[in-house]
Amino acid sequence: MKFIKRLFFVLVVHFGIYATIQAQHKKATVKKPNIIVIVSDDHAFQAISAYGNKLVQTPSIDRIAKEGAIFNKAYVTNSICGPSRAVILTGKYSHINGFKDNVSADFDHNQDNFAKHLQAGGYQTAWIGKLHLGSKLQGFDYYSVVPGQGQYYNPDFIGIDGKTTRKEGYITNIIEDDAEQWLDSRDTSKPFCLVVGHKATHRTWLPDTTDMGRYDQVQFPLPANFYDDYKNREAARLQDMSIDKTMLMGYDLKMLSYSKNGEGAVNRMNPAQRAKFDAYYQPIEADLKTRNLSGKALVEWKYQRYMKDYMNTAAALDRNIGRMLNYLDQHHLTENTLVIYLSDQGFYLGEHGWFDKRFMYEESFRTPMVMRYPGVIKPGTRSDNFVMNLDIAPTLLEAAKLKVPLEMQGKSILRPFKDKTVKGRDVMFYHYYENGEHSVSPHFGIRTKRYKLIRFYKKVEGWELYDLQNDPREMNNIYGKKGYDEITRKLVKELDSQINKFGDKEAREILDHRR
Repeated sequence: MKFIKRLFFVLVVHFGIYATIQAQHKKATVKKPNIIVIVSDDHAFQAISAYGNKLVQTPSIDRIAKEGAIFNKAYVTNSICGPSRAVILTGKYSHINGFKDNVSADFDHNQDNFAKHLQAGGYQTAWIGKLHLGSKLQGFDYYSVVPGQGQYYNPDFIGIDGKTTRKEGYITNIIEDDAEQWLDSRDTSKPFCLVVGHKATHRTWLPDTTDMGRYDQVQFPLPANFYDDYKNREAARLQDMSIDKTMLMGYDLKMLSYSKNGEGAVNRMNPAQRAKFDAYYQPIEADLKTRNLSGKALVEWKYQRYMKDYMNTAAALDRNIGRMLNYLDQHHLTENTLVIYLSDQGFYLGEHGWFDKRFMYEESFRTPMVMRYPGVIKPGTRSDNFVMNLDIAPTLLEAAKLKVPLEMQGKSILRPFKDKTVKGRDVMFYHYYENGEHSVSPHFGIRTKRYKLIRFYKKVEGWELYDLQNDPREMNNIYGKKGYDEITRKLVKELDSQINKFGDKEAREILDHRR
């Protein structure tokens, strides 16, 4: 009898301990947050109401900011689509991850990325939408990505099985549909990481039919430096990305009579979509022809059309971000899900007379970023810390309570929220490599709290220096001017230090041999 009692006691203790361990394990698993990263394309911070634009409304992006944090000083390492995503995925600069530009590079998916660590740490992982890094991802349990830039209407998608499928509809809606379908089918016993890659608002800014005309009653004011003369800024003078000379009437602005064979993005529309397109754009084109515009009047007409198309396209982006936030609410996932929204880089909305990106000037270099993380980030937080797309990968791994590899060059964005004594970076390093598209000269440089130093090479050989406190629009290149010798010397020394820190051999060679 004593033996039976003793055995019963041992079994109770054993199973009690086992149950406790299991409960602790389950609790630990639950504590790991779900992760959603939404990456748009070419969405300018100055096109978002949370960043102060009073002419447009982006309530869904604003909601993330209100319920979490808005980053007023978020930047990229290389302002161009594919390379930016490579940096986000790997947490490494372009010269380390090997994908420097969209023309001459192939992304090596065999290298380390944040998804591989999350997957090994028990996460289900997925990437849906635009990737622009090929179609053989690693570290993702599921993916469905568009080839290259993708198409706004009736887009193709490449699945994890390698097959290409065409889906009827508008791309921004389809991507969100697919993201929600994957969430519906996931293993609910595991935390998840979902990357939603949107095509919007990439050129050619083709809106959903429901949004055509949404902002047509808005008269967008010309930026103060719209008619920039590029004095003492040779690289800016030689570029080919101006609304005046580069923006095409047919391709960009959908005035189809200017295109001999129509436009591919429009030609792939089905009859119902095309009928709505024609009903909207044909009267605009007819009105344009009656005006017979030229000179500044024509340039400013192009600017207004560009802005309206761009903002109309952004409307679907924000609406579908709202759909994702509502999905989390409806499925009781909000409180345990980290949500990040950012663009792959900034974009010019007429500043300097431009569209596109690439330059290290603020509108391109700087990107919108908002983050919601209940229990960690206080709602309504406004952060002025320097953060970069380089920081996304280590941030996700820290949130998942996983070790951040030493090879990742970014810093977790979460640390200052958890520990007020943690200091952010004082300087950011940038390097743009592509030598051809839009005639933007390759360049690298640094930005501090007050100054920006840029070294152009290849197409243009030279330096630029800006005092951002007194010249926020970057119109006055003070490099080599009297009185700036000492600050220039200090900034060159800091640039030298950053090049060494991040191991940029190409920048090192240029700095050493072509000062």
